Amino acid sequence: MRITISGYSTALFSTWYLLEELGILMDAGDGLTSALLQKSRKINYVFISHADRDHLTGLVQLNQLNARDGFPVICYPRDSKSFPAMADFLQRFDPHTSGIQWRAVGPGDEIWVRDDVVVVPIRNEHVTTDHHIIRSLSYKVMQVKQKVKPELATLPPATLKEIIMEKGKESTTMEVRTNLVGYSGDTPVKDLQRWDQSGILIHEATFLASEGDVKVVAHKNKHSKLEEVMEMVSHISVEQLILGHFSSRYSAEQIDHAIKDLCNKYAINIPVFRLLPGLTVKDILSGHPVNK
Repeated sequence: MRITISGYSTALFSTWYLLEELGILMDAGDGLTSALLQKSRKINYVFISHADRDHLTGLVQLNQLNARDGFPVICYPRDSKSFPAMADFLQRFDPHTSGIQWRAVGPGDEIWVRDDVVVVPIRNEHVTTDHHIIRSLSYKVMQVKQKVKPELATLPPATLKEIIMEKGKESTTMEVRTNLVGYSGDTPVKDLQRWDQSGILIHEATFLASEGDVKVVAHKNKHSKLEEVMEMVSHISVEQLILGHFSSRYSAEQIDHAIKDLCNKYAINIPVFRLLPGLTVKDILSGHPVNK
């Protein structure tokens, strides 16, 4: 399945990604509608990773332009109180947006965006909370297909038809899920296997520096460092990697140099794309990978 991904992602200022063919928006930072123009009307589902303002302030204009009965469906971490407050504000500020669905979600939920595509929320480590409290999420966009059970795959079609007539089609098939797109949101790398078998992985890489070079502030939320992301990718199966959310302290040259060095260090040969600070990129995957 081809997915056209466009986006903008600069730490502190704004992050959003449009998965065009699926009508999915990942996060909704400022400026998304002015960048997408009419394409913003393709958005049916919005998945917000957390309540930092650079990930949600674009909702006001998106909803003003795009609200209709039942859509968009805005999914957000279930224990974040910012979104009910925003929903209440929008209903008074733009009454015509009352048809929007606001949906609190967490691990274990499934949001079906099409008959064959489901989005699965995953708890991440950006916001430090008790384990039962969900204020920050990553998401997997998964394609769902029904395939003949392996033990029946070699049977003649006539025999399969007999089994279906006798026991029903569900007795001959099994559900197979493929991770089309993984979206990290903001989070440090904690689980090396979280994104294994991803077709496309969109991952934040806020800092280029090593652990000793990054000043840690206790009350601040946690982010990824580029090297930990690249090391993780070297241990799992990912077909294409999109890196974003770089700090604006870094130049394009610094970012590209660091990515190339780490691709060499960890023998990463898959296509690696990046969103440089301050730049909107249309159809990211049609561009030239940094490491090729």
